[in-house]
Amino acid sequence: MQNNQIIEYEEKLRKAMLASDVKMLDELIHDNLIFVNHFGQMLNKEADLEAHRSGVLHFTDIQVMDQKVIPLDGTAVTITRVSLQGTVGS
Repeated sequence: MQNNQIIEYEEKLRKAMLASDVKMLDELIHDNLIFVNHFGQMLNKEADLEAHRSGVLHFTDIQVMDQKVIPLDGTAVTITRVSLQGTVGS
């Protein structure tokens, strides 16, 4: 997979996060996702989907600050640093 394809998928992911589109997020996010939230907690895919599904998490803006694409034998890993705006727990 080419880097430009990965970047296109990352943009689809950003848009799905802004819309809290759980169906699209489920399709785009790998089952083994691990991300670090603003409290430094490591969370998995299901925790991410549930936050969007329940409405506990709502993003109003997501700006990509830095993104690295690491190709790995027919797949890739992305490491992305973003600036987020939104609400949590409202």
